[in-house]
Amino acid sequence: MLPGLFLWLFLLYSSLLPSTESQTKIPLETVKSWADTFGANLHRIVTKYSGSLLLQKKYKDVEPTLKIKEVDGLELVKKFSEEMESMLRRKVEAVERLVEAAEDADLYHEFNASLVFDYYNAVRINEKDEKQNYVELGNEFILEPNEHFNNLLVNTTYSDIQLPTNVYNKDPDILNGVYMSEALNPIFVDNFERDPTLTWQYFGSSTGFFRLYPGIKWVPDENGVLSFDCRNRGWYIQAATSPKDIVIVVDISGSMKGLRMTIAKHTIVTILDTLGENDFVNIIAYNDYVHYIEPCFKGILVQADRDNREHFKQLVDELQAKGVGTVNKALVESFKILREVRDAGQGGLCNQAIMLITDGAMEDYEVVFEKYNWPDRKVRVFTYLIGREVSFAQNVKWIACNNKGYYTQISTLADVQENVMEYLHVLSRPMVINHDHDIIWTEAYMDSALPQAEELFASQAQSLLLMTTVAMPVFSKKNETRSHGILLGVVGSDVPLRELLKLAPRYKLGVHGYAFLNTNNGYILSHPDLRPLYRDGKKLKPKPNYNSVDLSEVEWEDSDEVLRTAMINGETGYLSIDVKVPVDKGRRVLFLTNDYFFTDINDTPFSLGIVLSRGHGEYILLGNTTVEEGLHDLLHPDLTLANEWIYCITDIDPDHRKLSQLEAVIRFLTGEEPDLECDEELVQEVLFDAVVTAPMEAYWTALALSLSENDEVEEGVEMAFMGTRAGLMRSALYVGTEKISNRKFLTREDKETIFTMDHFPLWYRRAAEHPSGSFIYSIPFEETSDGGPPEVVTVSTSVTVTVGGKTGIAAAVGVLIKLELLQNKLWTATQQPNDTDCSGVEGLCPLNCQDDTLNCFLIDNNGFILVSKVSKQAGKFLGEVDGSIMTQLLNMGMFKEVKMYDYQAMCKSHHHHHSGARPLLSPVYAFLAAVKWLITDFLIFLLEFNISSFWHSDNLADAKSVFHHAHKHKKHEALQPCDTEYPVFVYEPTIKETNGIIECGDCSKMFVVQQIINSNLLLLVTDAACGCSVFPPVLLQPKEVKYIFLLDAHNASVKCDRMRSQKLRRRPDTCHAFHPEENAQDCGGAAEISASLPLLLLPLGTTALLLRH
Repeated sequence: MLPGLFLWLFLLYSSLLPSTESQTKIPLETVKSWADTFGANLHRIVTKYSGSLLLQKKYKDVEPTLKIKEVDGLELVKKFSEEMESMLRRKVEAVERLVEAAEDADLYHEFNASLVFDYYNAVRINEKDEKQNYVELGNEFILEPNEHFNNLLVNTTYSDIQLPTNVYNKDPDILNGVYMSEALNPIFVDNFERDPTLTWQYFGSSTGFFRLYPGIKWVPDENGVLSFDCRNRGWYIQAATSPKDIVIVVDISGSMKGLRMTIAKHTIVTILDTLGENDFVNIIAYNDYVHYIEPCFKGILVQADRDNREHFKQLVDELQAKGVGTVNKALVESFKILREVRDAGQGGLCNQAIMLITDGAMEDYEVVFEKYNWPDRKVRVFTYLIGREVSFAQNVKWIACNNKGYYTQISTLADVQENVMEYLHVLSRPMVINHDHDIIWTEAYMDSALPQAEELFASQAQSLLLMTTVAMPVFSKKNETRSHGILLGVVGSDVPLRELLKLAPRYKLGVHGYAFLNTNNGYILSHPDLRPLYRDGKKLKPKPNYNSVDLSEVEWEDSDEVLRTAMINGETGYLSIDVKVPVDKGRRVLFLTNDYFFTDINDTPFSLGIVLSRGHGEYILLGNTTVEEGLHDLLHPDLTLANEWIYCITDIDPDHRKLSQLEAVIRFLTGEEPDLECDEELVQEVLFDAVVTAPMEAYWTALALSLSENDEVEEGVEMAFMGTRAGLMRSALYVGTEKISNRKFLTREDKETIFTMDHFPLWYRRAAEHPSGSFIYSIPFEETSDGGPPEVVTVSTSVTVTVGGKTGIAAAVGVLIKLELLQNKLWTATQQPNDTDCSGVEGLCPLNCQDDTLNCFLIDNNGFILVSKVSKQAGKFLGEVDGSIMTQLLNMGMFKEVKMYDYQAMCKSHHHHHSGARPLLSPVYAFLAAVKWLITDFLIFLLEFNISSFWHSDNLADAKSVFHHAHKHKKHEALQPCDTEYPVFVYEPTIKETNGIIECGDCSKMFVVQQIINSNLLLLVTDAACGCSVFPPVLLQPKEVKYIFLLDAHNASVKCDRMRSQKLRRRPDTCHAFHPEENAQDCGGAAEISASLPLLLLPLGTTALLLRH
């Protein structure tokens, strides 16, 4: 004992001196003994309280009656595709009925300029004045909550009308259109009765009104503005026109300064907002010279995707007026680009147009058109004359009329929207004249325009919020207007993508499998890893680029884009890829081999893919039991089913919507609801699992009773739970409900812990990738409600069955235990049993984890701390707490760093980024420009402006909205889409133990790491005396991937090459560019501004009156 005592005194004394040799020696055998003792004790506890051995035995007993079938991925994806095609076809038929009804109604409707007609205005319905009388256009409109429409208040017997703020609700064109479209009401209702899975149906009129079924109440924004205009929506624009190649040519000569430049910029932005993924664009600015506003895009057209449109908008905002305008060179350059693109088979290969934005044209430009566009006139030219001057009106109009285009004059910002939309009507003429009712399907989007959108964002999985729209154009069939090609509007219906994914049942895809959809442009329609929302403060908002996430940005390990190329080309096939799957919010990773099976969906631009993970993920377990036996065990109170899975269809019949999936299955089996449609294969698997797992309830109950009677309950074991591959779950409490530390566990509030349409529970997925009987410990990363560290850990293991050499995952089982229990068991295990005899012990005696000389950590296989002497370190990454140890473990190969990428991240913006929804100008500049303009030209403006329209449009409110939006923008640093790279650290399980000494400059630090058996845990013991601060922390923070480098010419070239590169895409099947019967002389320039003489004289009289005072 004396030698040990002297050693202890020596070390104690030397630790007080500034010695570089100070170091605590940690015996390897001691740490191994601790780890083995702790591991055995812990495994005994979790095995006992989970009942894992019993569950494994029960499945082992039924192996002789089980069948394990290997899934044929190609057959499965084809089957899913056919069912989706059939479902989408029903939506098309509903839209076709609406188109026919609308066109017939217009054919027999005579325009009546003095028509008086009351309709249900969606903003005014149910509104009363101070005398409690209904306001005009606001009669009683019964609204009731409807689960099928996300519990919104709707009227399923009638539609109502929404108009944007700048459209007068009693304009004769509006009244006639609304009156005519009343014929759609019975068709809406009939469609919904035929196909109860239909959601929103609507008609968007070319005059601006929007008829929506079922009817709802619309609420203006905080500024009293209704900015929703159906004609700006992607479904309207895609249905109204074919793909188009556009070159926007803008005059930036000195005469365009001030308000004219502001209007021109807003015009460009509005044109850009009418373009979509099937269109191509470039912008040329001209004065003395011709400038590509993005030099990298010189001589080409780029796809008008969201990123390119937003990039153009930023550049447009930077344009400045100076010099002298020479339009000819700009026109020549534009024609050359379009011809080269056409000849090379690039671009949209359909419509081509030049948009000329100028305040005048004096040159002899006829020679340009003779050389480049006549006589075929393959390129339409649309002209926008900016300002009030009429001197050049005839010249600018001539350009449009002689090139199958359209001319408009834009004098104010309020004129921009309506005048830009005219070009869409011109491009639609050939299709209208030919009566080609093309069916279009939009990219994915979420309808944030509807009421309660934010509540919907928070209530559903992000990847299931999106929808697509099927739409068709509506034409005038009147013979007298045939050559004018009049587009009446567009009919559409929304298809929630979650309805499509219901046709790819989750249980058929295995633990890690999933289904996904993408478009002809390679963009994701639906994918479990799609994250379209981000949190801005307390609000969830759609990301700016949420519907242009490319397949290669989600399946990013398809580095050669083999999968993407095949799916865009509509091929049917198979591909295998080794993937790294991020889980637990990117903090952990699963290494899988995924088999991808894919095919197209006929008559749509979509492709379907399903993913099965190699091994157990490609097996389906088929059990058999009687209905009577299974039904008895389904009635246990602790049993639940995955409510997002479709065991039985409950969302069609209103009487079934209140039923949970478990209630529906029981009623189906007992014959109480013979009309219920159920998935008989899935119901059979649930019955089988109910029978096999029934003994778990009795086991858990008996254990809880025995423990409570003997008062031997392990302090900290709170709950046992299990789930099967059929979505069946059971659970039992070992403590009172009020004592549960994590009350969200196994509830909808914590979707990671339950079966959803997107995924199996995280505890199930992680257990599936470890040997059966080996428990996975998972610590949550969220703080507790009082801001403290996590209090509990989830422990789970898989249960397997083997039939004919094939091993499948039948279930996973586990317990929820308090971290305090782990800590107590660890401290107990580290107490020296022979604290009086230290003759065989090297180092301190007695030695334990509660000594000040030692730091002990219990960490998991991703380096996260479960137990530490400092309780607030629980849940933190070891590298953040001790960079020296993590660095050494990485160097020794015990942990490895895995680089992961997030192509849907949001980063803080270091530059001002503008929204395309508003004019691109600063509020101060806009205010000063407007004041200057009003002072100089107010009277003339009043004479030229459509006062009647202004009176009813509430443009002042819109201006307020612009200013308010810009002002708010400055208050906080904006988040913008970006790509990030982040590390995940993974333990190498072949290294059971390791140790080392780290030289830290003024001290040396010893550490020992020992694997805990039958778990994913490691015991780390380190010298506490040596802080080793010379090593920086190892952090998990993501780093933004920067693609833009301007340090030298080479990197600038790399940037340019990246921007110019265009991914493979598949063009739409149809094109309508020209028609020989088209009336090209209908090219604009008519007197569009009209007001009564008294109304025009009113401001003059008012001004005179003011001057007298």
